[in-house]
Amino acid sequence: MMEFEEIKERVQMGEEFQFYYKEESYWISHSKSNYHLTRVSDSYTQTFNTCIELFENATIDSKNLQYIWNELEF
Repeated sequence: MMEFEEIKERVQMGEEFQFYYKEESYWISHSKSNYHLTRVSDSYTQTFNTCIELFENATIDSKNLQYIWNELEF
């Protein structure tokens, strides 16, 4: 399993990741000027100006990503 800091660095370098949480698929992605966390099943997307904002403020089930990190499956 990737460490939280490692994935933050890799996303900042332009990588995108798919992962699962409670059998739901999610994507961490980016566009020209934003970073996104998207739930695949219904395309619900949270959008942030920076990678840092995404990892500090994105939530799943009202929980910050870092809080549930060990429950994510990559």
